[in-house]
Amino acid sequence: MKVLYGVTGEGMGHAMRSRVVLEHLFRAGHEVEIMASGRAAEFLAKRFEGVNTIHGLHMILEENRVRPGKTLWSNVLNGVLGVPRNIEAYFELIAAFEPEVVISDFESWTYYYGRTHRLPILSIDNMQVIHRCELPASIIEGNQVAFQVTKAFIKSKLPSCDAYFITSFFRPPPRKPDTFLFPPILRPEILAAKPTAGDHLLVYQSGPNSALQSALAATGIECRIYGMRPGITEEQREGRLHFLPFAEAGFISDLASCHAVIAGGGFTLMGEAVFLHKPMLALPIERQFEQWLNAQYLEREGYGMCTLTLDDPGVLPAFLERIPDCAAKLASYTQTDNSELLTAVDAFLSSRMVT
Repeated sequence: MKVLYGVTGEGMGHAMRSRVVLEHLFRAGHEVEIMASGRAAEFLAKRFEGVNTIHGLHMILEENRVRPGKTLWSNVLNGVLGVPRNIEAYFELIAAFEPEVVISDFESWTYYYGRTHRLPILSIDNMQVIHRCELPASIIEGNQVAFQVTKAFIKSKLPSCDAYFITSFFRPPPRKPDTFLFPPILRPEILAAKPTAGDHLLVYQSGPNSALQSALAATGIECRIYGMRPGITEEQREGRLHFLPFAEAGFISDLASCHAVIAGGGFTLMGEAVFLHKPMLALPIERQFEQWLNAQYLEREGYGMCTLTLDDPGVLPAFLERIPDCAAKLASYTQTDNSELLTAVDAFLSSRMVT
């Protein structure tokens, strides 16, 4: 079957998740045309031939905050003004491929092509949980504006797909039809990792964060820190803080062997930490409701703790004290592979095949 597959480039989780589904589709003998933006295109191009790059929006982060002015200017400079010409060439390429079905991981242009040409469309992502599932009032309370804005954006992003496959380590009840929840999609390296009980903290932070760095230094615990110093090419040490350049194998090894994880509220790493039974302190980006939701559910399930700030010096010690209780809760979480979702993808494609 000819599958048009779109991947948004905002956040690497979409690319990592899509890699697993794409490998499955190719093994099954489908013809696949891949469209991706930003870092997702770079990541997937290393693993698949003929990945097509399409412009997508991105965010600029500093000190765990979105910087609207820099984000707007960067997007203008990097291609928004050239989008019409870009999209025209993009649609011509797709037309030559003649897809029979569209799968979109929160990517709009493949979706628009599918809707325009009345193709079956399957949405696979974690974001739709905000629009298509019932969420507790206690999580929305105090975040009503961010919730409504995010929900409206997600609703408008990929409306009226034939099915929505939502990946999640928590299971709020669906409130919309054609909505199905599955465990997180895990890359093969995570599935193969053997968790061990180490003494270090695994820290992942996008860009500098002085409050986090100070809090980590105060613990006296070895911290293996990724992402806080973008562009470094070798390890830098300050006391027990080890600032590391990103390398997938090293990162996964440090994750599998850590005592606990400290990171943002992004879904992919959180799902991997839950799978590997690693307690996590989540610091969601300010005014980013999806990350707030993930972090709140992490705490509700007893798998970790959520905080918006480390200005209070008692936050990190409180998390360290809670680690044994979180580890006990995580011991009951079970997932063996990605077969539940991949089987559902096969069934969706099979039901849309023209005989």
